[in-house]
Amino acid sequence: MNDAEKARFEAQMAFLIEMDKMKNIYRQSRVLHEDRRENDAEHAWHLGMLALVLAEYANEPVDLKKVLATVLIHDVVEIDAGDTYAYDAAGNATKAEREQKAADRLFGLLPPEQGAEMRQLWDEFEAGSTPEARFANALDRIQPLVLNYCKHGESWKAHGTQQSQVRGRMQRVYDGSDVLGEYAESIIARAVEEGILGAD
Repeated sequence: MNDAEKARFEAQMAFLIEMDKMKNIYRQSRVLHEDRRENDAEHAWHLGMLALVLAEYANEPVDLKKVLATVLIHDVVEIDAGDTYAYDAAGNATKAEREQKAADRLFGLLPPEQGAEMRQLWDEFEAGSTPEARFANALDRIQPLVLNYCKHGESWKAHGTQQSQVRGRMQRVYDGSDVLGEYAESIIARAVEEGILGAD
């Protein structure tokens, strides 16, 4: 390697080592087969599996490789910004600013063209501005819904979450997949009926 190639490789490795911190960012959703919360790395992997299996249900044709890249990087900003619970009004008021700052630092660790490519995917995800971003957002919202339901609403109960909050959050699922949106509605209805989600 020449000096430029070595510098590029070292920047990439520094970024990848920093990504290991995703394993220590714990979400509110709980894993199904242990008594603990899911971490961001597990969440990103699970979304990748959802993308591989469910891509046919996207509302628009999607580039699966781009969806996979998007779900892998969509939460890396939480290394600096932390996980913000979906229904935390105070936390969500500062979330965008915290995450923009984190994106600047984290994607800035990479060689410029690679960092810019990943930052663009992240920006598209946040804005829901491409078919891939809309489908990735649908997956990002349906996955914790399924985990919460399968864990008998543990996270919902702990936070006093109501069906109107969950329904509001699930509206964006329809932007990426009508099939997943309808599935989300069926889960919410069952959760309310079973008493594991507030009926407000």
